[in-house]
Amino acid sequence: MGKEWKVLFVCLGNICRSPTAEAVFQQEATLAGLNVYVDSAGIIDYHRGKQPDSRARQTMAKHGVPMDHRARQITKEDFSKFDYIFGKDEENMDDLKRLQPAGSTAVVELFGKYHKQKNLIIRDPYYDDGSEGFEECYQQCLVCSKGFIEHLKSLDG
Repeated sequence: MGKEWKVLFVCLGNICRSPTAEAVFQQEATLAGLNVYVDSAGIIDYHRGKQPDSRARQTMAKHGVPMDHRARQITKEDFSKFDYIFGKDEENMDDLKRLQPAGSTAVVELFGKYHKQKNLIIRDPYYDDGSEGFEECYQQCLVCSKGFIEHLKSLDG
């Protein structure tokens, strides 16, 4: 089955974009036959212990993607535990670079690097009234997941 890839998805609060990316990538990587350990976390701990936003859960259910996560804050240990840590926007990336301890081993990247439109910012639907933004976030995460899986397969070869 190859190397186990450990991947952490990060956004500000860990209730919208990062748990969506976690769920989508977990499903796509499993379907692709990759051996992965996947988690998500937030920059802040405001939502610690909460389930993802109900609109995110509804969107995942609509697409048949299992989502089982409780929000948590990123830790310094995550930077050595995971192979890849993905931010969803430039603010996340700035925060991750600031939090990353010297000598840590994780590759910290913008998840949108693996989108067909390079360096795409994953849209934050948190303040939207409806669920349309969550659908867009799902679609963006799906394309990025597939691109990242191709990258991992090229390394695992």
